[in-house]
Amino acid sequence: MPTGPDPVDGPATADRPATADRPATADRPATADRPASADRPVALDRPATADRLPLRRRLLPVIALLLLAPWAAECSWGGFAIDDFLPVLIFLGPMYGGAAILIRETARHLGASWPTIVLLAAAFGVLQAGLVDQSLFNPDFLDDTQYADTRAAAEATLVPGLEFSLRQALDYVGNHIVLTICAPIVLIESFLGPDRRLRPWLGRPGLLVVGLIYLLGSLFIFSNIYQDKGFLASPLQLASTAAVVLALVGAALLPRWRRHHPRRTRRAPHPLWVGLPVVLVRLGSDLSPGWPGMAIALALAATAGGLIAYLSSLSGWGQRHVLVAGSAGLVMAAAFAYVVPPYSPASPAAALAGDIAVTVVTVTLFGGAWWRLRRASPTVHVGAS
Repeated sequence: MPTGPDPVDGPATADRPATADRPATADRPATADRPASADRPVALDRPATADRLPLRRRLLPVIALLLLAPWAAECSWGGFAIDDFLPVLIFLGPMYGGAAILIRETARHLGASWPTIVLLAAAFGVLQAGLVDQSLFNPDFLDDTQYADTRAAAEATLVPGLEFSLRQALDYVGNHIVLTICAPIVLIESFLGPDRRLRPWLGRPGLLVVGLIYLLGSLFIFSNIYQDKGFLASPLQLASTAAVVLALVGAALLPRWRRHHPRRTRRAPHPLWVGLPVVLVRLGSDLSPGWPGMAIALALAATAGGLIAYLSSLSGWGQRHVLVAGSAGLVMAAAFAYVVPPYSPASPAAALAGDIAVTVVTVTLFGGAWWRLRRASPTVHVGAS
């Protein structure tokens, strides 16, 4: 892996002074009376320059995240043909997009780093699969789709007592972490300037509006699926899900994720190398069926997460590293979209057009974000995560 200097992660310049212990960063510009920190996200009590922007510019990333989250969650991996893209955005946008905005804003208002976003994303995944659509506990959930043949594989890892498939739990929750929440957030933030990237986009009124949109969207999906499936999880299943959600939220809000973490002296590798662990997790997650396959998948996921966490503590870790780590799962999902069927049968032309559209959108988003960061200020360090 290359160890030489990365052109995007250069030293502070003359117009951006740095202190010996807290170098100036493009994510948090230094001023004469307040030097910036390379490892500490922006706190809420520091007014953002973006607050003085016109309303249209302040809301643009919010709207973009509202639309990108449902598309990434359901369309990016081939789940829908191209003629279903718009209905997905309309009907699932309030729920998926609302959750992504609330999670992102919660972390940025707290001045927390990416572990908070990942843990909140996991809480959302469990909430979504266990309480909202209850796909985690309904064995018939996929029977009217082209994934009905996956039922036997799911039942091979059934957890006694709670009666849910650990394989499906990993798939559902993992996809919500990677596709619904993390990839859309990191892509939208990478398009923004460093003065807005780690700052909140919404105040309390805006958060209340988004919270109401998310709640109404979730209630709509719950009622729609309940009318269609006629399934309701048992009290034990619902209580267990709520307990896991509360535990994940509590872990996400721990003060440790808002503390300053000094960087190691070793330099981080080129950003593209950061995506390799994510690729290996995707390729190795289905190597073996049943419980041995689950052990392999969980071990790969834990190893990849630990490796990325370690790399993020190295010197030179910047927003391009974050972009690759956060969006590699989306790129892999788009690559495999050509070999998976959509939920509902579609004409070969519509299915292929959807897969091609997924490729175009994914390449445009990732390529545009990478190009935007290449043209950004030389220093784009972010907090160790």
